[in-house]
Amino acid sequence: MSTTPYTPGTGRRKRAVARVFLTPGKGAISVNGKPNLTLDDATLAPLRLSELTGKVDLSIRVAGGGTEGQQGAIRHGIARAIATFNPELRKALRDNGYLTRDSREKERKKPGLKRARRAPQWAKR
Repeated sequence: MSTTPYTPGTGRRKRAVARVFLTPGKGAISVNGKPNLTLDDATLAPLRLSELTGKVDLSIRVAGGGTEGQQGAIRHGIARAIATFNPELRKALRDNGYLTRDSREKERKKPGLKRARRAPQWAKR
């Protein structure tokens, strides 16, 4: 267990970046300074796997991306904070894929195309 007042973890997904601060506590979760009740089960899965639900408080700052990217970034940040907080849980988190950063990003738009690969419609006449 860590002796610092909080354990940080940074999570990323698509364009979203989440900074997670884990402290021993009673299970309070705040996102961007507001008590949050909208985090779904998949986002809090690393907490349940490590059996820390109700034992740690989470303060989360998340920016960029959309809701799906932010949820994925929060899950990644929570997993990294838990792995730092208790290194014995690292293998379980790794085996369940919570420490792997999903590197898929939107491909950039190319000149002369409508999107990354979509070309303008071709007309013979």
